[in-house]
Amino acid sequence: MSLLLFVVLPYVATALALVVSIIRWRRDPFSVSAVSSQLLEGRKLFWGSVSFHWGITIILIGHLAALVIPGGVELWNGSPARLYLLEATGLALAAWTLFGLGVLIYRRLTSARVRAITTPMDLVVLAVILVQVVTGIWIAVGYRWGSFWGTSVFVPYIRSLLVLQPRPELVEPLPFVLQAHVVSFFVFLVIFPFSRLVHIVTVPLGYLTRPWQKVVRLNREPYVYHPGSDEPLERIG
Repeated sequence: MSLLLFVVLPYVATALALVVSIIRWRRDPFSVSAVSSQLLEGRKLFWGSVSFHWGITIILIGHLAALVIPGGVELWNGSPARLYLLEATGLALAAWTLFGLGVLIYRRLTSARVRAITTPMDLVVLAVILVQVVTGIWIAVGYRWGSFWGTSVFVPYIRSLLVLQPRPELVEPLPFVLQAHVVSFFVFLVIFPFSRLVHIVTVPLGYLTRPWQKVVRLNREPYVYHPGSDEPLERIG
């Protein structure tokens, strides 16, 4: 089981995330979209999306920094005051992220218009991300100073995977919640290329050269118009 979860799963997940994303982008590029539901409901989307995206982005940058420059993180944590500051900031960002994710889940489940376009994969993605955030907060509260000991446990494990010399023995003795945090990340990679989230790996360079578009409402139905034209280009919704 340890070999399956901490060696096989990471490599299979990474391969699927790369290969399937490329195939999907090449064969069906129009499916690589977030399928915005802003026109269906905007208020909850604003509060949920802003909180979740900013919170999770900053947390991911922090995780990446620990992976790339673990020595710098350890040097920062050499002072108790700086360690407390980093841990408190990380916990606050995780709580902010959880708030935003909770709003997005509530919106998906309670708004009839948004629920009508919600797919089972959308719910699976939200559930996996919820596990990631909740286990992260659990670790921060129950196994404190993760930014300090994480550089000597998680970072060597991830680096061992990158150099194709996996060391599952580094995570085998860890408590269940820490292992669940690791496994749920790789599960996220598995489902990533099959979900709407695949759009985050695309670079929308076409937006730099295409004519700008304006979304307006006509007879209570949203349409996309090109400037200088009175005819709708396409209907949204």
